[in-house]
Amino acid sequence: MQPGVALGTAVNQINTAANGLALPSTIHTMFAGTAEMFQQSLGNEPILILTALVTVYIVLGILYESYIRPITILSTLPSAGVGALLALAVTHTELTVVAMIGIILLIGIVKKNAIMMVDLALEAERNEGKNSRDSIFEACLLRFRPILMTTMAAVLGALPLALGTGMGSELRRPLGITIIGGLLVSQLLTLYTTPVVYLYFDELQHWWNRLRRRQAAPLTSEA
Repeated sequence: MQPGVALGTAVNQINTAANGLALPSTIHTMFAGTAEMFQQSLGNEPILILTALVTVYIVLGILYESYIRPITILSTLPSAGVGALLALAVTHTELTVVAMIGIILLIGIVKKNAIMMVDLALEAERNEGKNSRDSIFEACLLRFRPILMTTMAAVLGALPLALGTGMGSELRRPLGITIIGGLLVSQLLTLYTTPVVYLYFDELQHWWNRLRRRQAAPLTSEA
């Protein structure tokens, strides 16, 4: 492999060259060493991300005692993933294993925006008797500064990883780029999308409760 070429690029080039040789079916090619470990790690990444999402959903479901509220919080994650991939594309950085680790880290960092808003909105509904629209509006106003402060702290903490030079900087740079890109895009989008998703699922929950009461009414009258 030539110096300066990413391992993922080298693996793709080798696979392309092997496919162009038209080898007999009795001959099989495989990687060894670092390339083999690279392929194995990439194969396990989707399972790892899915496991992390399921775990977060279960924990949030237990915390809020609801099947719907965790979905509202997890709705912030796609924007973080898109932001991380856009940052990698703009900086011409390969989607390496370290970059995938950065995307996994974003799962834990980004969802705190929605948690801060949803938690305060539910508290306003339960203790102050406000409707869902007023409660989420108040939560957005009161939580804007804490959300902005925590996001900027994480972005500034990742800047040395993305801009640093020296030995090993090429290994750390994709981690910083994914974190910064994911946080910036999610910060811009989730402040608008989270209240919309919250209100939509609140209406869905009310509709489901009305449907269950209508189905239970005939059974009660017969009894």
